[in-house]
Amino acid sequence: MSYEVRSLNEECGIFGIWGHQEASRVTYLGLHSLQHRGQEGAGIVSNDHGNLKGYRNLGLLSEVFANPDTLDTLTGEAAIGHVRYATSGSGEVNNIQPFLFKFYDGDFALAHNGNLINAKSLRYQIENEGGIFHSNSDTEILMHLIRKSTEETFDRRLKEALTQVKGGFAYLLLTDTAMYAALDPNAFRPLAIGQMANGAYVISSETCALDSINARFIRDVEPGELIKIDDSGLMIDSFTLDTTYSICAMEYIYFARPDSNIKGINVHRARKNMGIALAKEAKIEADMVIGVPNSSLSAASGYAEASGIPYEMGLVKNQYIGRTFIQPTQELREQGVRMKLSAVRGIVEGQRVILVDDSIVRGTTCKRIVRLLKDAGAKEVHVRISSPPLKFPCFYGIDIQTKRELIAANHSLEEICQIIEADSLEFLSESGLIEAIGLDLEAPYSGLCMAYFNGDYPTDLYDYQATVDCD
Repeated sequence: MSYEVRSLNEECGIFGIWGHQEASRVTYLGLHSLQHRGQEGAGIVSNDHGNLKGYRNLGLLSEVFANPDTLDTLTGEAAIGHVRYATSGSGEVNNIQPFLFKFYDGDFALAHNGNLINAKSLRYQIENEGGIFHSNSDTEILMHLIRKSTEETFDRRLKEALTQVKGGFAYLLLTDTAMYAALDPNAFRPLAIGQMANGAYVISSETCALDSINARFIRDVEPGELIKIDDSGLMIDSFTLDTTYSICAMEYIYFARPDSNIKGINVHRARKNMGIALAKEAKIEADMVIGVPNSSLSAASGYAEASGIPYEMGLVKNQYIGRTFIQPTQELREQGVRMKLSAVRGIVEGQRVILVDDSIVRGTTCKRIVRLLKDAGAKEVHVRISSPPLKFPCFYGIDIQTKRELIAANHSLEEICQIIEADSLEFLSESGLIEAIGLDLEAPYSGLCMAYFNGDYPTDLYDYQATVDCD
């Protein structure tokens, strides 16, 4: 899926810090390590002795904060930041996070990674009661629920609000006195806690951002937990005890950076294990194994190691071209493939090639990559996918919301192979994927959400149930 139709697969990254004199600058550095999770827009809100200030805009992080004076204005010892793909809401500045809300009794900022599956119902209810939304993002809903609560303290109002939102969510909130983090009851999205040498606490979507600022990993945020950090330290609480691990399998397959760990599992190691399992399940005689840069390289190395077939660099990525899936139209996304990828003719010409990729959505881009290799003289191209076929919509933050978008939901294995013009095609089995990741938690599918592959959703679907029934 490295060059697939990414309007269907969208993510975000959040980062927060409490207790550092250069909080906004550390947040900027942390967000750089999370840029792969969101390239549509970015923002940072800082807390300077109770005064919350923010800046956000469309574009890459380096573009949003191209003027060094911008960060200079975001003073204070606490900050939260966000890099965005549009899991819900359109690509407008009003939808870029963190959102900063100003109230007579105190301000707070809010950032969110994930997707609420009851957002439509909640928004309808809130608007009917007079609530006004300034964006069409589902993130703003939590603010309204907090303000509606009649509980006496902010902490209790936040807890009550968190029990009303459903779906996949990792939240960061910044008030004048504290920073909060909350994770949904299934832990669909990763969220990690770290600490810097000066004692500052850090919360990030991925551990790679902790490493980039030399923060020590403390623990993962557990499902249903509410973390509070203020000048007195770190406090761990829960807003619900009705929890079951269902970590998004696509985090391991594609989204997370290979140097991140999720629930103690290194992403590169998990992907390499997927390639090893795939080599055992889908053997083929060939001259070389190549991976689609960048997320499939780990799986390709595992396939080569297990099969004994040499690993080669048959595709080269132009690192200075933005991801094809952020282009506004499918035509431009597809045209971008040749700009981004080149086949190495001197390596693949006359050879039988095993092409390892992490997944297939529509198949259009996979077809173009197969053509790239054959145009470069590859004798055969055998496609091996290091995940099961994507057959079902996802509603927890990966914005695949109809089967019509998924080639595997509408075509047999043989038909897909013909469509992408490969000489053969095989996918990793569900059991192979689960074993390769190796979570081994006491939960269905060892703690993974496998709904994209088998339609077994770990929660009720609320607003999306009719969509699934229609499909």
